[in-house]
Amino acid sequence: MAEQEETNPWGSKSWSYLSSLRQQSPLIQCITNLVSMDLIANTLLAAGASPAMIHSILEIPDFTPHTQSVLINVGTLTPEWLPAMKAAAGVANQFGKPWVLDPAAVGASGFRLKACLELIELKPTVIRGNGSEIISLSMASIGSGKGADSLHESSDALEAAKSLAKSSGAIVAISGSVDFVTDGQRVVGAHNGLPMMQKITASGCAVTALIAAFVAINPTHAFEATASAFSVFGLAGEIGMGLAKGPASLRMHLIDSLYALDQETVLHRVKITSFS
Repeated sequence: MAEQEETNPWGSKSWSYLSSLRQQSPLIQCITNLVSMDLIANTLLAAGASPAMIHSILEIPDFTPHTQSVLINVGTLTPEWLPAMKAAAGVANQFGKPWVLDPAAVGASGFRLKACLELIELKPTVIRGNGSEIISLSMASIGSGKGADSLHESSDALEAAKSLAKSSGAIVAISGSVDFVTDGQRVVGAHNGLPMMQKITASGCAVTALIAAFVAINPTHAFEATASAFSVFGLAGEIGMGLAKGPASLRMHLIDSLYALDQETVLHRVKITSFS
């Protein structure tokens, strides 16, 4: 086992995050889009976290201080929800809790872009998006995506991600055929996962939620937590695909596989490499 940890240090890190998550079951507040709530909640439960879909601004002052991490996802953004998102981010900062931003379809409209740029001013710990979303944020421009779908490979957005990480102070994560993570200097790529996962609606939202849970375990090492979450989620998809016939059954088997992941599998099959 010690030899395996030496040959695959990221496997050891990933297992440490997942096993700690199962032991601690941190409370993760999810202010997320209506499409993703079910998959996010089930992903977090399967991984070992405790999800809470609380988004009313009236509850933020009482509830958010007791969370270990906050996820903010703008997928079905409305003017009524935005103040609660800002309030939750502010409370998380006040109490030293990490929070993670998913700028879903940020390039679709000026309203959405402005909201995300205002949220970034509240200093998220991690920003996770697809290639088009990260480019839109970095350039503060609309029209670079197709709704929530990306027109860019993750590698196309790498320089934009580095720039965004430097300007925001956040860890920036890009989903794609390789999932990249950068702090503006370091870059790693998580190679687990498979294309069929993109056919499951809100799969990107779900991995952002898992990132929020992993970051809750060790907020001072958000870079490592983010890369590990990417790889663990992708690995669960790979295993699930062995039992699935298509996107619907993959969704079910992905959740089951995430729940059942064991130490040996994580140590042997997590694949994260350095690009810096």
